[in-house]
Amino acid sequence: MDENTQIEIEAAAFRRLVEHFRTHTEVQNIDLMNLANFCRNCLSKWYRSAAEDRGHELSYEEAREIVYGMPYSEWKDKYQMEATAEQKAAYNARHESNH
Repeated sequence: MDENTQIEIEAAAFRRLVEHFRTHTEVQNIDLMNLANFCRNCLSKWYRSAAEDRGHELSYEEAREIVYGMPYSEWKDKYQMEATAEQKAAYNARHESNH
């Protein structure tokens, strides 16, 4: 496989992942962090970093809008739920064990 084809495939897979996240708003970021140790915000940071590595200025909020499909504040108002005690405990346990 040539490099351009690989890049096109990787870009298509990224777009599909982002669309999956946009479609499954019931999956909370804390759930993603607890299960996979990354979330939509992490993906936004990686996107911003990749843009900057290539000489493109992109704010964190702009990157989040790309990933969330809307301003983060709007997504948060529409879809983010208060984390349960169990979710918070799992998050804290995972991150305490990483230090």
